[in-house]
Amino acid sequence: MTYRVLVPDSVHPRAVEILAAAGLEVTAPGQMKRAETLAAIADADALIIRSATKADAELIQAAPRLKVIARAGVGVDNVDLETATAHGIAVMNTPDGNTVATAELTFGLMLALARHIPQAHASLASGQWDRKSYMGTELRGKTLGIVGFGRIGRAIAKRALAFEMTVIAHDPFVPADLGRDLGVEMVSLDDLYARADYITLHSVVTDETRHMINRETLARMKPGVRLINAARGALIHEGDLAEAIRSGRVAGAALDVYEDEPPPPDHPLIGLPGVIDTPHLGASTEEAQVAVAIEAAELVVAALTRGEYKNVVNPAALPR
Repeated sequence: MTYRVLVPDSVHPRAVEILAAAGLEVTAPGQMKRAETLAAIADADALIIRSATKADAELIQAAPRLKVIARAGVGVDNVDLETATAHGIAVMNTPDGNTVATAELTFGLMLALARHIPQAHASLASGQWDRKSYMGTELRGKTLGIVGFGRIGRAIAKRALAFEMTVIAHDPFVPADLGRDLGVEMVSLDDLYARADYITLHSVVTDETRHMINRETLARMKPGVRLINAARGALIHEGDLAEAIRSGRVAGAALDVYEDEPPPPDHPLIGLPGVIDTPHLGASTEEAQVAVAIEAAELVVAALTRGEYKNVVNPAALPR
């Protein structure tokens, strides 16, 4: 039997090479439109996607042969997990490939916030020589609060400690001794809000974490706090954060993700003084794109040809 793999998003060619070498039939024309994907999915046994394709109920129900969805990346919020599980479709992600890329971007955003780098560049490019407006602060001696202490959170902690920051973290699923081994104090969320000079978010979006940064929690934070979000936009109530920045309670924010992507033209945090915005660049390095493409292809090959499943985020879909 020949298995068919549909790749409707643009992925690195190494993924296609790995799939073809395993004897799989691959359809990977580059970025496909929604209608094209819906038409092609009917014959697919596996689907490899990035963030552009939404594997929602409509797409899944149009795929009677589908056995596997591999996400070339970490977040699977563009996959309807409930529908996939009901259809016995295993959803797998690639959590290792973009860890360094996202951690480095997060740290770059934190440095840019501390030193006003984008604003100073724009000022000089417009012909001004204005040093007084861009007085910054040092990261050394500041407290970084990391919300979500998985692979990316731990990679950021390692870099922050090298900058002589105090690092605290909150993650209900991580034991305190793991933090101690890394030189990080695991604390309650309220303690983190009260102590951190910088807060960076690295949680998944659940009913509990959606809009966890809101008017109420912002009021519990240290005055002058700076926020970084390179995880998921829905963790922040964007209107509440904009209000806190305008009031001066929050000194600034750096955002790589938004609740709706691309964000609308009237987004309250884009163009707001004190805010740095980037267009979801967390995994956008050459190295990360190669790594997640290879990992996604290898996951599909293992599942289809050997019945081996790894990094499954909906284990209830697997046969018992």
